[in-house]
Amino acid sequence: MADQTHVLFVEDDDVIREATQLALERDGFAVTAMPDGLSGLEAFRANRPDIALLDVMVPGLDGVSLCRRIRDESTVPVIMLSARADSIDVVLGLEAGADDYVTKPFDGAVLVARIRAVLRRFGHAGGSGQAESGADAMTGGVLSFGDLEIDTEGMEVRRAGQPVALTPTEMRLLLEFSSAPGTVLSRDKLLERVWDYGWGGDTRVVDVHVQRLRQKIGQDRIETVRGFGYKLKA
Repeated sequence: MADQTHVLFVEDDDVIREATQLALERDGFAVTAMPDGLSGLEAFRANRPDIALLDVMVPGLDGVSLCRRIRDESTVPVIMLSARADSIDVVLGLEAGADDYVTKPFDGAVLVARIRAVLRRFGHAGGSGQAESGADAMTGGVLSFGDLEIDTEGMEVRRAGQPVALTPTEMRLLLEFSSAPGTVLSRDKLLERVWDYGWGGDTRVVDVHVQRLRQKIGQDRIETVRGFGYKLKA
């Protein structure tokens, strides 16, 4: 039991919550399921799960607010669950610090695949294998781009000598850019390398994470190349 990946699942719909919990447990996950945001926050603080699945629309403390509270305390991976693919809640969840999202209704196998993909990115044992990318293959050392320094061995970032706190997803995104400075990386390529998507995904995930990264390392450090993608200024 100790080596099981622990999932915190916050969902107010009893049927969805119970069915999803059973499906995840069948796949070998240990699951703590809560019906609202406040009990979800308490369970997070008490259990420190390996990953959190948060429905956007839950009572007490909505999923987006819960994500912000979790992100204030931890870099644990967060996946938001949203009933609408085009909902503004998707963007709000990502801006709050979520690493990915899944649209409801979802297939259990798809949800498990997305969970494992996120866990692989975070280097968690619950992921099946380790995805290699340009960031993974990078040799150790300190890279400098203007006032930005990236320690690829210590996984630390400094801007003008001050430490920059990045989530693991933001760090992987920055490492991907820094492995090929000046090279334009398409959104699809970033989805494949950073999010481990072997299929087409929603590029809003990339756009929001790039925006979050810019706020931390400097708005002009990552350049948008319209119609193609993004590049780190060398």
